Amino acid sequence: MDTSVLIVFVEVVSTLFVWIVIASSILSFFLPPFHPVREALDRIVDPFLTPIRRIVPAAGTLDFSPLVLILLVNFLSRILTAFLVSLR
Repeated sequence: MDTSVLIVFVEVVSTLFVWIVIASSILSFFLPPFHPVREALDRIVDPFLTPIRRIVPAAGTLDFSPLVLILLVNFLSRILTAFLVSLR
């Protein structure tokens, strides 16, 4: 299999996941917790945010765990992409 396909796949999945985290964070301000869209997004994002929330405490009413998750996803995506490029 060509590594360029895997590189594109990693980039698309990481970008999509980052947008899902952003949407979940923004909708948490506007939608009630039991709204179907918010529940669906939370089912995707919460398993990744929960361990981060244990390590990074909330600063008052601000929760920085989505930001940390986005940074981690971007970091891992770049590492994986660099590794796949090196396999060419």
